[in-house]
Amino acid sequence: MSPVTVSRALAHLAAEGLVVTRPGAGAFRAPLRTAPAPAGDTSWQEVALSAGGAADLVPRSVDAGGVLVSLTPPPPGVIEFTGGYLHPSLQPERALAAALSRAARRPGAWGRPPMEGLPELREWFARNVGGAVTAAEVLIAAGGQSALTIALHALAPPGAPVLVESPTYPGLLAIARAAGLRPVPVPVDPDGVRPELLAEAFRATGARVFVCQPLFQNPTGAVLAPARRGEVLRIAREAGAFVVEDDFVRRLAHEDAGALPLPLAAEDADGVVVHVCSLTKATSPSFRVCALVARGPVLERLRAIQVVDTFFVPRPLQEAALELVGSPAWPRHLRAVSADLRTRRDTMTAALRLNLPELALPHIPSGGYHLWLRLPDGTDEAALTAAALRAGVAITPGRPYFGAEPPAGHVRLGFAAVAGPQEIHEGVRRLRAAYGEVC
Repeated sequence: MSPVTVSRALAHLAAEGLVVTRPGAGAFRAPLRTAPAPAGDTSWQEVALSAGGAADLVPRSVDAGGVLVSLTPPPPGVIEFTGGYLHPSLQPERALAAALSRAARRPGAWGRPPMEGLPELREWFARNVGGAVTAAEVLIAAGGQSALTIALHALAPPGAPVLVESPTYPGLLAIARAAGLRPVPVPVDPDGVRPELLAEAFRATGARVFVCQPLFQNPTGAVLAPARRGEVLRIAREAGAFVVEDDFVRRLAHEDAGALPLPLAAEDADGVVVHVCSLTKATSPSFRVCALVARGPVLERLRAIQVVDTFFVPRPLQEAALELVGSPAWPRHLRAVSADLRTRRDTMTAALRLNLPELALPHIPSGGYHLWLRLPDGTDEAALTAAALRAGVAITPGRPYFGAEPPAGHVRLGFAAVAGPQEIHEGVRRLRAAYGEVC
């Protein structure tokens, strides 16, 4: 057996309490289990977690199911079409290790950083956003999910409506609902959010926040069309509302993407846009360094909420980010990932057209890490997802991406978390078998 297999087996046994591992010594049989202690009575918590006054009209439960689909690795032997991060072979592990090593030796690297983040890192993010954005308008946050959470807490009170794209990233819907907000979906087509429906949603709800992904939207892969960019900003400005721009995969553009549009924040002089951009997707799930960009009074509110929630992002991580993006390895890594993702996208697209022509692929993105497919009318996406898992391939059902009733069944297939083209072919072959079982 390979060392990886042995390691996984030991981890499984340790999780079951059958062995204990001691670093530097080995793995040992765990002591015999004694009779379990009598179970306590935790039923009182149902009341404590649900109780509220008459004004508490928003459900307090938190559903993380849509997020866990992309965060939880599938069982051994199952091909992962659900992953939202780069496969280890695509991650810049050597460059990250070198950056962390250099960062740890910097004078003061283990001290307390400025609450807003290291000035040099804020300056780097400001340059990358472009336009008139300055380092003074940048806050360093601990990953995109944390930054979005801070933004929604800052911009909308509990019970308020918040406009979201439909379909959209399930993690955003989870953030909004956990904060007691009411997500209101606004449909997206291949050119991004539809401005006329956005304007109508603002009028109908009185919302003061719209969250969007203008570049390689998750899950559709759409890019907001040039003619719509100004319209979105104008509509939000007239509604007295903020646009939260989640620029999550700008650094995962494919080799054939061409010149990318600037972030909306680079074209906004009035403080309408709150911009979120992270290094995580292009590096590693654990490299959680992100920027929040805003101007005007909202910047101080964002800063205050971040300080209350997390104090600051650990300085060694910020120092490592500076080392990484300033090294020659960084542009080499981005070029390599860009080429590899294009190959993987084309491999999956060709395999689907050959083996599963029944699934509609309305848009082939030039960035990101997944494809969004529409199922034939009447197909049960939950049954297909379960059959696919039995066949040895994990796929993401489309239902969690919709804030209201979906117009049809969908699935999202990721191509970045697998080992390579050969595994993509095998995964599609298994999905074909599952589809035949369901349909």
